[in-house]
Amino acid sequence: MIRITHSIWLDENAIEESFVRASGPGGQNVNKVSTAVLLRLSLDKANLPPPVRARLEKLAGRRLTLDGEILIASQRHRTQERNRVEAMAMLTELIQRAAIAPIRRVPTKPSFGAKQRRMDEKSRRGSIKSARARPAERD
Repeated sequence: MIRITHSIWLDENAIEESFVRASGPGGQNVNKVSTAVLLRLSLDKANLPPPVRARLEKLAGRRLTLDGEILIASQRHRTQERNRVEAMAMLTELIQRAAIAPIRRVPTKPSFGAKQRRMDEKSRRGSIKSARARPAERD
């Protein structure tokens, strides 16, 4: 079991990792060694609470497959182990972000005093602007 938050644990069987050849710099090592990591999290096996799962699906975006799996790829480092650690950290951070429930906004209304101050400021600005105008021509 992998601890995500104090109340959410992730089953290790829900995560499947595979190693592929990375692109980019690395010399001949790139062509010989499979250092890039591809993590695959099955949401059905993960047993996440339904609200967390729904937020996770939304946060995952393009990383979510039609089969209900989240794909995380890491190929930044030259070693397989560092890429594994980074991919796992990315997955953990994604689930932790999904575990935080959004704070519901309570709509409020401006107070009478705030409305009064706003109207006073508007009339004051209006008088300042009207004072800038040219005086009217006299007949």
